[in-house]
Amino acid sequence: MHKVENSPVVRELRAFTEWVGAGRKLTATGQITLADARTLVDLLDTGDVVDPDIGGRVFKTTSSAELSGLQRVFLWARAAGLVRVVKGRLVPVKKAAPTLACPAALWQAAFEAFPRLAEAVCPAGWWTSPLHEEFAPVVHTLLTRLYGGSAPLTELYELSWERASAPFLIEKPERARKTNDQDTERMLSALAHLGAIELTNGEAALTPLGQEEIRRTLGEAAPGEPVYELKVTLLDTEDPVVWRRLRVSAGISLERLHRILAVAMGWEDYHLHVFTIGERRYGRPSLEWDDGLLDETTTTLAEVAGGAGARISWEYDFGDSWEHEIVFERAVVAEEGVRYPAVVAGEGACPPEDCGGTWGYREFRAALADPRHEEHEHLVRWAGLTSAAEFDPRRFDLTAVRRAVLTIA
Repeated sequence: MHKVENSPVVRELRAFTEWVGAGRKLTATGQITLADARTLVDLLDTGDVVDPDIGGRVFKTTSSAELSGLQRVFLWARAAGLVRVVKGRLVPVKKAAPTLACPAALWQAAFEAFPRLAEAVCPAGWWTSPLHEEFAPVVHTLLTRLYGGSAPLTELYELSWERASAPFLIEKPERARKTNDQDTERMLSALAHLGAIELTNGEAALTPLGQEEIRRTLGEAAPGEPVYELKVTLLDTEDPVVWRRLRVSAGISLERLHRILAVAMGWEDYHLHVFTIGERRYGRPSLEWDDGLLDETTTTLAEVAGGAGARISWEYDFGDSWEHEIVFERAVVAEEGVRYPAVVAGEGACPPEDCGGTWGYREFRAALADPRHEEHEHLVRWAGLTSAAEFDPRRFDLTAVRRAVLTIA
């Protein structure tokens, strides 16, 4: 079932593009005409019903946009670059011919286009879900979660809601949550229709096709491909020195490396950061504070790492200025059945966020260790502790950190 040739979406996109032929006239609003829609519903077997009879009453279809299955194929073909609109006509994209001729390439094009299908999967209406506005990041979040293993649908609905609603102040959260769940269900059904996931017994899991595509998207190494062993040390810490040793795929972006490092070290990742390699600085390109900042999202670790012994500076939180040194210790090859990133060793607890840098961290520890210190009770409460004994600067749970880095979206 999980061969690309068996994907209904591959069949639909091919048949639709063949039907477009040299070109088809669209309506004034840019939709497929109703006459053509009647033909396509049967040709593509979309499951749509034109002029449905509900309870003995016929409801006239006034636009092909009302036919959700057909609309999805139409918008998917456009998003995948197979067809485009020119002067009111739908025409084929000539350079897409090789993609259409190769089922694997067509499936990959459809997969890559999926995050742009918000209007097709969860169209706007009287009650538009947050998912409609945050469709692409939610797709990424859920698929990355499934890359770590199967998940109950209830967990995926919760993840979708958390990610989709985060940017908004929602006045009626119960109604919005219900709509978001409905759209999440439609999104997962569309991914299953593509053949990227399978839905069984209230759970979702990536298919082998989906697993391989997410691996490629994340830049993770396949068996036999290069993996870099890195040691990252939080500078100016002692008793213990806080450090982690990780193995990460050479092909990951610096942006993803940052997120891996933040989780491995224990940072909450709500502050700015920058990588410095020689005279070059890499970070989020939208930041106005540094015109010379290079784009970490389009730069891979392999492009900047150098050879064994090379060093990279990584600064997190420009206020507290947590300086880390990343040392490229050696290159190995990815093993069969092993997921990367992999945390292999480490020592020391991560300091609390916003405690004032390494100097403030030493003061924090000294105050916690001395019940008579004037700041002792205040810092216990500030750190969210019930007692000073709860904070152990030597605590490092390798199993928990390993599990955490594998769930990074």
